[in-house]
Amino acid sequence: MTLESGTKLGPYEIMSPLGAGGMGEVYRALDTRLDREVAIKILPDTFARDPERVARFQREAKLLASLNHPNIAAIHGFEESDDKRFLVLELVEGDTLAERLRGGAMSVDQSLEVCKQMAEALEAAHERGIIHRDLKPANVKVTPEGVVKVLDFGLAKAFVGDTSAAALADSPTITVEHTRPGVVLGTAAYMSPEQARGKPLDKRTDIWSFGVVLYECLGGRKPFEGETSTDLIAKILERDPDWTGLPSDTPSTVRLLLKRCLQKDRKRRLHDIGDARIEIEEAMNDPYVHGVTSPEVSRSTRRGLKVPWSVAALMVIIVTSLIVRDWMGSTPSVPRPVRRFAIDLPAEAPVAIADNLSVAVSPDGTRLVYVGKRDGGTQLYLRVMDEFSVAPIPGTEDGTGPFFSPDGKWVGYFDYRAGKLTKVPLRGGGTIDVCDAPPSSRGASWGMDDVIVFTRGITGGLYTVSATGGTPQPLATPDFEKGEKSCRLPQILPGGKGVLFTMSTSDIDSYDDATIAVVLLETGERKILFKGGSNARYAPTGHIVYARAGSLMAGPFDLERLEVTGSPFQILKGVVTSDVYGSAQFSFSGDGTLIYVPGGPEIYYTRLVLVDRKGEVDPLPVAPGIYNAVRFSPDGQRLAIHLAGGNEDVWIYDLGRGTMSRLTTAGWDNQSPVWTPDGSRVAFESNSRGSFDLFWIPADRSAPAELLLASEYDLRPLCWSSDGKLLIYTQVEPTRRDDIWMLPVNGDGAPRRLVETQFREAGAALSPDDRWLAYTSNETGQDEVYVQAFPQPVGKWLISTAGGYNPVWGPDAESLELFYRNGDTMMVVPIKAKPSFSVEVPKMLFEFKDAATEVEGFRGFDLAPDGQHFVMIQKSEESTPPTQLRVVLNWFEELKAKVPTGDRP
Repeated sequence: MTLESGTKLGPYEIMSPLGAGGMGEVYRALDTRLDREVAIKILPDTFARDPERVARFQREAKLLASLNHPNIAAIHGFEESDDKRFLVLELVEGDTLAERLRGGAMSVDQSLEVCKQMAEALEAAHERGIIHRDLKPANVKVTPEGVVKVLDFGLAKAFVGDTSAAALADSPTITVEHTRPGVVLGTAAYMSPEQARGKPLDKRTDIWSFGVVLYECLGGRKPFEGETSTDLIAKILERDPDWTGLPSDTPSTVRLLLKRCLQKDRKRRLHDIGDARIEIEEAMNDPYVHGVTSPEVSRSTRRGLKVPWSVAALMVIIVTSLIVRDWMGSTPSVPRPVRRFAIDLPAEAPVAIADNLSVAVSPDGTRLVYVGKRDGGTQLYLRVMDEFSVAPIPGTEDGTGPFFSPDGKWVGYFDYRAGKLTKVPLRGGGTIDVCDAPPSSRGASWGMDDVIVFTRGITGGLYTVSATGGTPQPLATPDFEKGEKSCRLPQILPGGKGVLFTMSTSDIDSYDDATIAVVLLETGERKILFKGGSNARYAPTGHIVYARAGSLMAGPFDLERLEVTGSPFQILKGVVTSDVYGSAQFSFSGDGTLIYVPGGPEIYYTRLVLVDRKGEVDPLPVAPGIYNAVRFSPDGQRLAIHLAGGNEDVWIYDLGRGTMSRLTTAGWDNQSPVWTPDGSRVAFESNSRGSFDLFWIPADRSAPAELLLASEYDLRPLCWSSDGKLLIYTQVEPTRRDDIWMLPVNGDGAPRRLVETQFREAGAALSPDDRWLAYTSNETGQDEVYVQAFPQPVGKWLISTAGGYNPVWGPDAESLELFYRNGDTMMVVPIKAKPSFSVEVPKMLFEFKDAATEVEGFRGFDLAPDGQHFVMIQKSEESTPPTQLRVVLNWFEELKAKVPTGDRP
C-alpha cells in the first residue's frame, strides 16, 4: 500500500515515492533528527512477518552498513515503526543505469568510465567478503556529477538467504510478470550460470553480472535474452554472447575482458574484479587503444604499431628540431604571463577564518576547496576553477584545515566536532575517517607514498599515518625542556625526504617569533631554516614560501641538501594570517596557481559580559583579550578566566574591585579553571610536565600549584561534588574516547570511570544535590546533552532535542533547571527528579548572536550563583568574514623574478 506524503515512520517523514520492486516500496523521506533526506525501503509484509528472515536480514544489514566507499550507496539503518520494517538508505540523486540505457548504447568512453567505478565498488566489497548477488543496471545510479553509486549491495542474500536462486520467484527483482510471454526478465538476465542452477555463490557471480552490464552498456542490449524464463536461462547456460553486437571501436583489451568475465565455467572466469578495473583503466589511458578493435588490427599491433606516414613525418620533424636546438644551444622558455583575478564567494558561505588553514588548491590547479561559514558552523566548499559557482562537499560539516591528495582526487580535513582526521573523494561519496585527531590539530600534508603527516593537537607534535587508516606514529614532538611549545603546519617535501613545519617556543607572543624547521623522515633529525615566520611551503621553483606579519616571504632552498641558500624577501602583502597559531590563508599548486584570502594579521580579541535571563548585555570593564573559558566563584564575587595569547594562564577577576591578577605562572598552557565548592582553590589543567595533567592552586596564591593527577593522556577538570571531595574530569585517549572520570582528591580510592562509550563525552556538570550528572556526548553524530544518575550510572536521559553542549545546572536543588548552549542560543530545560526523573521540552532562554565561538573542550560561559545572570565571552568587535579569494595564475614566474635562486637563468 502506497504511503501518503507526510506519513511519519518514527523520526522519518515520507516525502514522495521513488519506486517499487520485489524487495519493497522505496520513498524519499526526511530524517527529522539530522535534517537530511534519505531513501526509505519498506519491506513486504510477508517478509516482515517471518521472524527468521527478519533476524537474518538484521545480521546482513549490520554487515553491509560497514561498507564505506564513494561508489556504494550507504545503509544507515534497519528500523521498525507502526508494524513496518524498513531500511534507511543513502538518497542518491540521478538516473539509474537502466534508465540511461533505454536510449540505446553508451559511447565506449562513457561505458568504461561507468563500469570502472562499478568495478571499484565491487572490489571494495569483495575485500570485505561481501558479494552483491543482484548486480544489474537498475541497481546502479549515475549522479548528475557522473558519480556511479551501486545500490542494494548484498541485500539479495539478506532477503532470500544463502539459497541463491534455487527458486527464481524469490529473486528480489523478479515479479509475477515473469510468466507473461515476451517479457524480458530483470534479474534473471544478469544471473551467472551457477546462480541460475541454484548453486552456492562466491564473488565470481558478481564478475559474471559485471560482464553482462558492461556488454549492455557497449552494445545497447543484453548478451542473453529470451521470451520466457526458460528460454533465457537456457541461453545463459548453453550459448555464448553475440560478440558482433559490440561496437567496432570497442578496444580489443575490453573484448578480451568481456570474454573472461562471461566464461560459463567459473573456474575459467576472471577471478578478481580488481583485475577488471585495471584492464579498464589501461584501456582508458592508452591513447592508441580505441583505434585497435578488430582482430586483424590487434594482431598487427602485437607485431608493432603501424603509424601513418604523415604522423611519422611529423615525429621526424619534431625530433630533428630538438636535436638542432640542443646542438645550437637551448633557447630560454618564454615566461608565461602572470594574471590576477578575484573569486567572489556567496554571501551565505564566506570564508571561515580560524586557527587552522582555510584554503587549499589541487596539485594541478584546477580545483580549490575552502572552509566556509554555514549555519553557525563550517562546511567545506568546492570550486572548479573554470566554473562560476561553488558547491558544498556533502558530509564535511564542521570541517577545517583542508588538504589535497597528490592525485587531487581526495581532500583530507579535520572534523573538529568528531575529533577525527577525515578524507572525502571529490567525485562523490561518503567521508572516511582516517584516525583520531584532537580539534586543536593544526595542519596536515598528504605524501606520494599515501602517508599523511599531521599535527596532533596544539602541543602533540607531528605524526604520520597511512591515508587508508591506522595508528598514528610520532615524527616530531616539542622538547619542553628546551622551551619548544608546538610543532604544526607540516608539508611533506618532494621526494619524501623531509617535512617542513612551524615550531614555536614558550617565550613567544606571536607567530612572528616562531621557527621554520625541517625534520628528516628516516632519522627524525631536525634542522632550523628560518626564524620569524610560519606555515612554510616548498615551491618547485626552488623556494620556500612562508608567512610573516600578514605577508608572504620567499627564500631560495636546496631541496637535495635541505638548506636555505639565500636571504628571504617579501613577495606579497595582505594575506590573512592568524596571529596566535600562524595559519596563513594561502595555497599554491604545482603549476604556479596561487590562492589566498586578502587581508592581514588577524587577532581575535573577545571581551567578558554579563547577560541576564532576558538576554540583556552588560559589558564588564575588562580589557579585550583572547578569553577561552570562564567560571564564577561560589560566592559570585570573582571570575576564574582562561586567557590565551603567548603563554596561556588562569587569571582571577574581582568583580567588586575591577582588578585582574594572574593566578598561574609556571608552565606554558594552564587552562580550564574550576573553583572548589568553598572557593579556596582553583583546579586547572597544565602541560608543564608534557601531557595535560590536573593541578590545583590556592585562589589567594599563598602556595604554589600542586599536582592532583598525572597521566599519559590529557586530563581536563570539569566540576566538583558539593563537598569538594570528588573532582569530575575528562580523559582524552588516543582512540578519541573522551570518557568522564571521577577523582577522590583526599586519596580515598583510585580514579574511576563514570561514563564509558566509544563516543566523545565532555562538559560534565553535577546537580546541586549531587544526584545527577549532565554531560555532552556525540553518540548521535552531533553534540547532545544527556543526564544520568550519580554516582551509579542508573538510567540515561537525552535532554536536548536538536543539538546542545556544555550543560550547567541552576542553583535550586528542589526546582531543577538545566542550561546549555546550542550555537547562538542559551537553552533551559525544567527537570523533575521526584517521584521519578522527568524532563520537559527545552526552551530558548535568549539568543546571543555576538557570542564568541567556544573553543572545543572549554566552557565559554557560566551561571552566577543567584541563577539570574550569566557571564559570557563576546566578540570584541563585529568582523565581516571574507567573501573573496584572490587568484594569481603563473605566479611562479613572478616568484622567480623577485627571488632568484642563483642556479636558474
